[in-house]
Amino acid sequence: MRDVAIIGVGQTKYQHRYPDTPQPDLVRRAAQAALADAHLRADDLDAVVYSMAPDALIGVLHAERWVADAAGAAGRPMLRVNTGGSTGLSSVQAAYDHIASGMCDIVLVVGADRVGESGDAQTILNRIWDPMYERQMPLNTVTMLAMQGVRFFEKYGATPRDMARVAVKNHFNGVRNPVSHIQKEVTIEEVESSPLIAYPIRLFDCCPQSSGGAAVVLASAEVAERRGEALAWVTGMGFRAESYWMGDRMGPKAVSDHAESPQLAAAADAAYRAAGITAADIGVAELYAPFTTVELHAVQDVGLCPPGTVLERLWEGYFDLDGEKPVTPSGGVQCANPIAVTAMVRVIEAALQVAGRAGDHQVAGVRHALATGIGGDHQFFGAVVVSDRPRAATAPPQPDGEERTDRD
Repeated sequence: MRDVAIIGVGQTKYQHRYPDTPQPDLVRRAAQAALADAHLRADDLDAVVYSMAPDALIGVLHAERWVADAAGAAGRPMLRVNTGGSTGLSSVQAAYDHIASGMCDIVLVVGADRVGESGDAQTILNRIWDPMYERQMPLNTVTMLAMQGVRFFEKYGATPRDMARVAVKNHFNGVRNPVSHIQKEVTIEEVESSPLIAYPIRLFDCCPQSSGGAAVVLASAEVAERRGEALAWVTGMGFRAESYWMGDRMGPKAVSDHAESPQLAAAADAAYRAAGITAADIGVAELYAPFTTVELHAVQDVGLCPPGTVLERLWEGYFDLDGEKPVTPSGGVQCANPIAVTAMVRVIEAALQVAGRAGDHQVAGVRHALATGIGGDHQFFGAVVVSDRPRAATAPPQPDGEERTDRD
């Protein structure tokens, strides 16, 4: 396979609503920003991958038809991808495959969402569950992850105060990111006194309903080298799916423990193997964590600390912006969640860190950064490693599927 570079990125400002900006214009803004960053025009593209989560979030069925012109897809191949919250990462994977296979040289990944204008997003997301049993509970993404939080509490001794510490960290970082939706620092006491949504999740433990667009331009090594620039190189990818049935993750006969996400761990391990690195080499992690409960288990799942040590390291500041392993220096999903592109934003932020272009939330000396995505009912998991040099310059990758013992 050919090496693949990220040569341009673009984001709009994320906010609750864009009442005077229709969907195609949001897409166009993000695409034009990424193309300008790459010093390209739409005519230079070989293909477009459109990142779009459930149609209902923007209220238009098959909206990829509506935005094709705005995305620069007229006259060239276009592919729509949807894996729920992980859509943005799956879209980057599709574009990567286009280029690594030799089929294309330059591919634009673009998308936009209008979650703040979709009415009750949780009612929409309730429809992803089994209609005969699980939907009737009634489940949505908040209650599902509240149950996971309770299970994590039971297994690891966590408390709502630990969740509040995560929220304080992420909101501190979000203030330093000019495109974040939520730009307000909070205290532990403010998190603990915010309205209870579904125990143990409180309002300030949650992600917002965000609208906005994002785009990434990927190119072959030949194109990147000819242009003499690359923000970052995509050196490793891993994707896994979990069982659809929530019941299979709970109880004494569970296939997997709902306190964690073993398939996220498997996806991260595959990405590390492909990049020829270990978790110890990761300088920054942009984790997909829409609620503080998710970040508590995700940092362990991807190997940023040994299992059972996350709470101690959290309070030590290990994951802070100036800590040993900064997690979501952009503020993460807690500060902006335009669902169709949220996971793509993780890749964008990881690339900006590697390129030294993250501004006030830049971490010094990042050579390898990790981006993750989670979609469906915590069912689809993706991990991408971006690096400051091509994969050929790192250690030889290990074949996918081998057991790893050095994740931490």
